[in-house]
Amino acid sequence: ENAFPNPFNPTTQIRYDLPENEYVSIGIYNIMGERIKSLVNMNQFSGYHSVYWDATNYLGQSVSAGMYIYTIESGSYRQMKKMVLLK
Repeated sequence: ENAFPNPFNPTTQIRYDLPENEYVSIGIYNIMGERIKSLVNMNQFSGYHSVYWDATNYLGQSVSAGMYIYTIESGSYRQMKKMVLLK
């Protein structure tokens, strides 16, 4: 699971591989730990997937430059990674 490009501007792509059909949740958090956007909340088939984040929050507003954390959860799997938005 990686965000590419990282650092990014204006968008980054998060790629991930599911070993089996599972419910997937991908969220974006600011450095204070506040969830600012949900990218995926659904059942997905096994295999390779990707989702884009355009550096906006729940309201569609552009977020400020800086570090963000994305989480991927599916089944018992949980991963957190950092990404940096440059402006």
